[in-house]
Amino acid sequence: MHEKVLAMPTGITIETDDAREFRAFQNPTQWQDIAVELRETDGALAVFVTAEKTPVRRVILHWAERLPEDGVVLGGAWERGYGDLEWRHYVPERILPWYFFVQSGAQTQAFGVRVRPGAMCFWTAEAAGYSLYLDTRCGGMGVRLHGRTLRAAEICAARYEDADGFDAQCAFYEVLCSDPILPPEPVYGGNNWYHAYGNATEADVLREVQALSELTEGLENRPWFIIDDCWQVLRGNGYIGGPWRAGNKGFPDMPALAEKIRAKGVRPGIWVRLLLNRDPAIPDSWRLQRDREYLDPSIPAVLDYIAEDIRTVSGWGYKLIKHDFSTYDLLGRWGFQMDFEWTTPGWRFADETRTTAEIITALYRRILEAADGALIMGCNCIGHLGAGLMHLNRTGDDVSGQAWPRTRRMGVNTLAFTAAQHGRFFAIDADCVPLTAAVDETLALRWLELVAKSGTPFLVSVPASYLNESLRGILRKAYRRASAAQPTARPLDWHRTTCPSVWRFGHDTQRFDWTEPCGIRPERF
Repeated sequence: MHEKVLAMPTGITIETDDAREFRAFQNPTQWQDIAVELRETDGALAVFVTAEKTPVRRVILHWAERLPEDGVVLGGAWERGYGDLEWRHYVPERILPWYFFVQSGAQTQAFGVRVRPGAMCFWTAEAAGYSLYLDTRCGGMGVRLHGRTLRAAEICAARYEDADGFDAQCAFYEVLCSDPILPPEPVYGGNNWYHAYGNATEADVLREVQALSELTEGLENRPWFIIDDCWQVLRGNGYIGGPWRAGNKGFPDMPALAEKIRAKGVRPGIWVRLLLNRDPAIPDSWRLQRDREYLDPSIPAVLDYIAEDIRTVSGWGYKLIKHDFSTYDLLGRWGFQMDFEWTTPGWRFADETRTTAEIITALYRRILEAADGALIMGCNCIGHLGAGLMHLNRTGDDVSGQAWPRTRRMGVNTLAFTAAQHGRFFAIDADCVPLTAAVDETLALRWLELVAKSGTPFLVSVPASYLNESLRGILRKAYRRASAAQPTARPLDWHRTTCPSVWRFGHDTQRFDWTEPCGIRPERF
């Protein structure tokens, strides 16, 4: 490996809400009342942006430095993958959030920004050079720094002798994140979303917990059961938000339920959606300018309120807290809808002096601080802002207990192309293993085997009524394997497909067939 500090850019573009200008780079660069300065620090190139009155939208740095003509490129995702992560030849307009890798022959080059930057960052690349976009907007408009100096990003680059690119990713993710927080033991167990889809009661949960307890009897590392969307006081007519201070009639006593779960030798976990909340006690002034349905976490009182929600569910005894939907609720778009514009233009958070990236990072930090020792699991969260603030993160979109093609598309792609982040950013969750009558069981069990052997979190979504003796035997073996630390699985054919079939587990290699007898069904979202 040869790590390096990038040379200074050859060009810079500064964009405000009203204008933009490109010029040859000088250090520092001054335009209107905006100053951009780059400094070498701790093996990186740090970017500082200062402005007095002019709102700053973006700073774009360009390097006219050639990349290998035959290179194939892999980038990140704005918040998580949607079955779309892949190695591709150069697509100059392709958005590469946070980092990218270029693999050519026996060499892999890596470019990225360290986790928790002050800007939303993405790259573009072609053989003639590459650019880094530092999006400093507050919501959909330029941030008003009022003389403050923003540390927008710390840029890193490295070159590795690695023709496959997987080891290069592992090494470079450690460069980008030096302070991950990780679960003390492998996380495995159950989640009731992919068969119940919100239609569950305490009695249903306890039946599944009892089955999970029996299937993991004798294992020292005890399993988790995550109660997903179904328990909250207000639910119905498409609404799946808060308040989060009590359960509904199917879940009359949440602290008592946590104790019942623990009594069966299973650890209680819970799902929340913190920013969608119809509690009538919430002042209208706390709500997001973009959509009054959602809370604005740039407001200190809102962060206090969210912290109390987290303290509440942790105090009930739920020591794995899965917080969901924050990217969609804040920005109004799913990751696959984000591109150059990751939110609707024309709005700001209440605190117009901080960037979107700073506001989201502060939200994640406050959730962690309020958790009182509970594990934090992100879902629909921006992983590059959450690394170091989440123990686990769902790095791909939902699989399905209703249609196998969605599990094939989302799950396999997610595991293959984010596995290298496992243990380096957080514990990566490629999502559950749904076992239901609606899904081809042969294919579902192949997915189960892959995830159980992968070394990543292993959560099964199966109703107790579906279990027969054959499945019980399979699950006992899978849970035993997943309860202990294992090498992270690595895809071997990932340069040729978005859905790898050939995987290595330590010294063993195995091929999986993901195709239904009828062939590929191109179901999407």
